[in-house]
Amino acid sequence: MPVTLHELAKAADVSISTVSRSLTNSTHPVKEETRQKILNLAHELNYRPNLVARSLRTDQTCMVGIVADNICSPFSPMIIRGIQDQLKKEGYFGIIINTDWDPQLEMEAIHELISHSIDGIIFVESWLRETNPNLELVNKPYVFVHRLFGASYQYTVGPDEHYGAWLSVTHLLKLGHRRIGYINGPDGWYASTERLVGYQEALASYGISYNPALVERGDWEVQSGYSSTHKLLKLSKPPDAIFAANDLMALGAIYAVQEAGLRVPEDIAVSGYDDREIASIVRPTITTVTLPCYDMGQASAQMLLKLVSGNSDPIEPVRIKGKLVIRESSGDKEGKIALKKMRSHTTPRRLLMRKLVDK
Repeated sequence: MPVTLHELAKAADVSISTVSRSLTNSTHPVKEETRQKILNLAHELNYRPNLVARSLRTDQTCMVGIVADNICSPFSPMIIRGIQDQLKKEGYFGIIINTDWDPQLEMEAIHELISHSIDGIIFVESWLRETNPNLELVNKPYVFVHRLFGASYQYTVGPDEHYGAWLSVTHLLKLGHRRIGYINGPDGWYASTERLVGYQEALASYGISYNPALVERGDWEVQSGYSSTHKLLKLSKPPDAIFAANDLMALGAIYAVQEAGLRVPEDIAVSGYDDREIASIVRPTITTVTLPCYDMGQASAQMLLKLVSGNSDPIEPVRIKGKLVIRESSGDKEGKIALKKMRSHTTPRRLLMRKLVDK
């Protein structure tokens, strides 16, 4: 027979209300010591809450909607895993709906979730450019995680794009590079705007003026990194390093550098962003900055559950910092390039660059 809330309270020698508040996101929490005691007992006795009874008592179903624009994207699965793991810790469950970047499907998903009396919605990698009028009618808490572009919202969780770009470019500057090209993402994307700012501020911290001629616009794909790098190499003074706003464009940059008869990183260092699986497989492996997908998922679930609980404290947007992963494309495993070794290749490198310019 399943253990009841009454039996769990008796075993813990506390009131039923204390047990209930310990097992939920109550606005009247109990002492941490008591809470841990109850949680341990619930685990030992294999207690499972009666969700129907709870929903009747609290007007909450402990169900959260997870609306993903593309569940097969490189980032959504790990974000959703973080959401689900955090929900599970709090006694909640998630209903996942994929909308294929279709506004009509997203609208239908919202209505479907509301009909199931969910307590809130988390939008994963949402694309909508304007405020969604459907949300205004929902009257349910909602959070955006890794919003790709468009209008800003109060309750959002995302990567610290500015910091990630600053981290990557600063790494190249520490290695001695002073003429760093940048391949940005397309216009209209929050990531493109913020990563450009991070690039500019890293240069400024080393007293280097921003040079628009060293910046090319890509589209997140390999080919754009390849073509952008060819343009950078044809400058009268080509870059000695390239930062690409994602790993696919960094891969394209590496192909272009190698095709020009130059070496990565001895002649031109390259770094990327996102830390996709491909970054650790290609040769040379790509120095990059992680996109903290799992942590973003957890943080978005925590934010939503605060809203669901009626927490009146101010909730600010959350930006989570990624980490620099140093690999072969910027130097050896410790991220060090012997400047003496680099200088030894200066003359042949300039000859190769002149050949490219003359073509």
